[in-house]
Amino acid sequence: MSGHSKWHTIKHKKGALDAKRGKMFTKIVKELTVAARIGGGDPDMNPRLRTVILKAKAANMPKDNMEKAIKKGTGDLDGVDYVELQYEAYAPGGVGLIIETLTDNKNRTAANVKSILTKGGGQLAAQGAVSYQFNRKGVITYSSDEVDFEKLFEAALEAGAEDVAEDGGIIEVKTEPSDFETVLEALQESGFNQLEAELSMVPDTTVELDHEKTAKVLALIDKIEDDDDVQSVASNLNIPDDFDME
Repeated sequence: MSGHSKWHTIKHKKGALDAKRGKMFTKIVKELTVAARIGGGDPDMNPRLRTVILKAKAANMPKDNMEKAIKKGTGDLDGVDYVELQYEAYAPGGVGLIIETLTDNKNRTAANVKSILTKGGGQLAAQGAVSYQFNRKGVITYSSDEVDFEKLFEAALEAGAEDVAEDGGIIEVKTEPSDFETVLEALQESGFNQLEAELSMVPDTTVELDHEKTAKVLALIDKIEDDDDVQSVASNLNIPDDFDME
């Protein structure tokens, strides 16, 4: 396991998925606005917008919020002009990080990311130094308490999923980016209610550390994700099965 689903498990136990729902909506609103600005407000003609709408629906975002964000992107409503920036970095222990941001102030974002990394024992890396170890995948997560693994496994593979795995109470379905929409909609139609669904950077290889360093890396990721300009953080940290972060 890449540790991706284990991290979801830890966050779910901490209640972060619910506590941070407002912040999650803010991040999705930015994505909707940018997608609509780049490719137009019609999801049938804009694959990127269609994908973000699926993510918004998976997060149970109200329809009004989605429509307003799209209108800001198309210019029908006043909105902020966001720029996409990606940072590559190393966390303690040599763990690779991909930090994706949407910002209206490049200098502020760069300074904030660098400051958080430095305080957490990490550092920025050159472009390409980390990203070559990752591939973009569709990632859909479910709670083992609410979903039958065998039934989901069968339905996901039939819909075209690449992999289905369970770890620590979380079931993770991975797809190729091109299959993400088809698989997610097929599973929703089959009655499976997901926790989250998004296109994420998934590592080819992973790094495993002792519990103390693992805790430091996860604390750093949490702080980075909490920044208003940061959309997502991917890492190649492999979290030990017996690790538990309170």
